[in-house]
Amino acid sequence: MNFKTLVSIFVLLSTNFLLAYDVKTVDSELIVKFKSSKALRNKLKMPNILQFRELNVDFGAFALVKAKSQKGLNEIEASLKSDPSVDYVEPNYIYHKVSYRPNDPMFNQLWGLLNGGNNEPAGRGGNTQTPGVKGSDVSALKAWKLTKGARTIKIAVIDTGVDYNHEDLKNNMWVNTLEANGKEGVDDDQNGFVDDIYGYDFSNKDGDPMDGNGHGTHCAGTIGAEHNNALGVAGVMGDVSIMAIKFLSDAGSGSTADAIESINYASKMNVDIMSNSWGGGGHSKALEEAIKDANDKGIFFIAAAGNSGENNNNTPHYPSSYEVENVISVAAHNFSDDLAEFSCYGSKSVHVAAPGKNILSTTPNNQYAVYSGTSMATPHVAGVVGLYLAHNGQSEVLATKKMLMDSAVYNDNYGRKIISGGRVDAYHFLMNQKMPRPQRPKPEDWKKIDIQTFESDHPYKASRNVIKTFKKTGAKFIRVRIKKLDLEPGFDFLHVLDAKGRPVDSLTGKLDDIASEYVVGDELTIKFKTDETVQRWGFLIEQLEYID
Repeated sequence: MNFKTLVSIFVLLSTNFLLAYDVKTVDSELIVKFKSSKALRNKLKMPNILQFRELNVDFGAFALVKAKSQKGLNEIEASLKSDPSVDYVEPNYIYHKVSYRPNDPMFNQLWGLLNGGNNEPAGRGGNTQTPGVKGSDVSALKAWKLTKGARTIKIAVIDTGVDYNHEDLKNNMWVNTLEANGKEGVDDDQNGFVDDIYGYDFSNKDGDPMDGNGHGTHCAGTIGAEHNNALGVAGVMGDVSIMAIKFLSDAGSGSTADAIESINYASKMNVDIMSNSWGGGGHSKALEEAIKDANDKGIFFIAAAGNSGENNNNTPHYPSSYEVENVISVAAHNFSDDLAEFSCYGSKSVHVAAPGKNILSTTPNNQYAVYSGTSMATPHVAGVVGLYLAHNGQSEVLATKKMLMDSAVYNDNYGRKIISGGRVDAYHFLMNQKMPRPQRPKPEDWKKIDIQTFESDHPYKASRNVIKTFKKTGAKFIRVRIKKLDLEPGFDFLHVLDAKGRPVDSLTGKLDDIASEYVVGDELTIKFKTDETVQRWGFLIEQLEYID
């Protein structure tokens, strides 16, 4: 067997991986095995040899031979191969660390898993305006050195259903084997649900949670699209059991009653994680109780923070704003390592950020599409928590949630906006590695000063765009105290910007006597922007707060 044939066999055996290197050798060097130590030493003075070194091994007579030139190497190699005292001659190969990287053809567009700084796919609204930041992803490749997941980890995608026949998902779908192997129309496992083979449809009240919308299938693909099947994309988890639970209709809406039955079903079927890319409505005690019941069973409830760009500290978004231990509220960041412009946030109410703008994933009928939203960020986190459980075993919910936040990569773009101050990093998380954080302002250190009143007309006028900058020279942190705010919710905003013009807070709706999010430094700008429809009372600012 010649060398070329040998290399071909290695490549064929490695078709499930993309090697991060080509076969290379050390220039002008050979490894030679002699039939005896005596024969080796008799060759010490061969011509054209720059170096001849006996290798210190116990299983034979080996030497490293270095020629003066490549031409000289060829002559030496020919001479040694024809020498009866030589067993064999081979190149001195160069080896590299082996990096796991799925060979799925669209993998290079999955910036949320591997951000190369220039691989964001074009979304419906175009690309992010600023350049990408290489490495601002969930560190999937490093995490996959530890684990790619496990079929024993069950994740319920509570959504518009899942196309369980999708070529990139079908092998990672949860299957209720008692129902799959039982009789049609019979509750074979006696769990109260008939023919729930892949999950259940609470919208249509039947055992077929097929997705007629696309949203749920997209979320499922981010969690667990199969690796190395020469198809489409790859999920955060290469191995997982995805349970399809449909309570949102094909039009994309669902009721509280169907939501709590969905959560109850997932709890009853002993899932490990629930992925919830949905929200709206008011505070529901019934929904909160369903989530608490899941918490009592040690189940993680990952939830989208919302897409209205609002501060959830002031305007709660449900279910992500329920103060239950197992709830992990997820904001969306873009490939430039900044919060997406649509993402809700909250320094006291949103836990982490994850990739959520222009995310490529699976859609029904073996299709793929690019979506944006905190809906897309949520399954990234569900998959990362799934990797953690696969690597570290079943873990206490609150401690795991804390480690998820402590291991997040801090960035000032997130620091004032979410509890952890950072974006999810799967490798740090799996390694239980806490990341450094700058010191945050202490509540007792804030000082107040009166300023010249800044207020809108009462009521304010349509299509306003008013800007005012405040400065407290030498301050380390600065914010404004808003005595009264009454704006049309979701349409008219009071934005707070830092000295570089980056938004740190967006306030809307009706609020009284609240402090804005703080800015690092001694200057901030208020931008009051309204649309052409409803005009309400407006806003009133009379005080500035600072820490020096």
